[in-house]
Amino acid sequence: MSTVPHRWMMTAVGEPLVKEDFNPFPPADGHVVVEIAGCGVCKTDLSYHSGGVRPNHALPLAMGHEISGRVVAAGAGAESWLGRAVVVVGVIPCGECELCRTGHGTICRSQQMPGNDIQGGYATHISVPVRGLCPVDEQRLAAAGLELADLAVVADAVTTPYQAVFQAEVEQGDLAIVVGIGGIGCHAVQIARAFGATVVAIGRDQAKLDEMLNFGASLAISTRQMQGKELKKAIQDFVKTNGLKNTGWKIFECSGTASGQETAYSLLTHGATLSVVGFTMDKLELRLSNLMAFHAKAIGNWGCLAELYSDALDLVLDRRIELAPFIERHPLSNVNEVYAAAHAHKLSKRAILVPEVS
Repeated sequence: MSTVPHRWMMTAVGEPLVKEDFNPFPPADGHVVVEIAGCGVCKTDLSYHSGGVRPNHALPLAMGHEISGRVVAAGAGAESWLGRAVVVVGVIPCGECELCRTGHGTICRSQQMPGNDIQGGYATHISVPVRGLCPVDEQRLAAAGLELADLAVVADAVTTPYQAVFQAEVEQGDLAIVVGIGGIGCHAVQIARAFGATVVAIGRDQAKLDEMLNFGASLAISTRQMQGKELKKAIQDFVKTNGLKNTGWKIFECSGTASGQETAYSLLTHGATLSVVGFTMDKLELRLSNLMAFHAKAIGNWGCLAELYSDALDLVLDRRIELAPFIERHPLSNVNEVYAAAHAHKLSKRAILVPEVS
């Protein structure tokens, strides 16, 4: 890429992003510079821009935490990464603290999230530590019919639900219920199916729900058609008809809305696991005693452990998770137009910003 390194900066809440030239070279020891192939646009980024959520880094800030690309410069100790295709980990742990050493890197108190804690991927280049890299097998990438830019969404839209399914201990014979089949939920359905579950997809848009029947869901229900006890009974009838377990349901709230959270919580049953994957600042009233009465559990899910990335990526490269039907590429220079469309709910697929070659 011969273009001058640049990034698109958020300078104030709600204002258009501003292009800024910068120099990412040379990288520090143990760091690399990644020439960005693509960066996904996430609901979290939109929340920063609208002021609904405040990023940790002071403005101006380049947002974007779903990043794929190629290492074009390496600091001391990172030379082996030079030239390699990579996915950048969405939440990069320090790798040295007690939490990291004991397998709790997602709650590392020194973690660095691009586009939140450090400058992000709405750019041509980014500098990150090597512990935040997942290598990509380019032969398998080509065989899967994907471009390196497409893998940007692996850094959140795929790995976040992957960790949720992993930590919920989904296995063959389970019933998995995914509430919300947007940018996260469409992959959660596929991942739960890959783990052996029978999957129920729940959302509002019937057309999107019907599409998920081709990508791992065995039942799709619109909350515009039924809610509450009627919804739960429909799932129970499906379970009975198909000889599935009426206990131990694995429920994944992926909508990041108060209504989605209410729906997910209403589906608790004996021994259920409720995994909160989506994020919202909205509040809701719940009877927590339902957890006690059903001997159920609710667990959060922040990002994904770096050590799980390769397994999640394997599912993509083996095409057990399909990306192409759920993503669309846009030139990085069109970021403000993409944001306007996203805020107006006019994007039907997850946008990936691709830097232009000049």
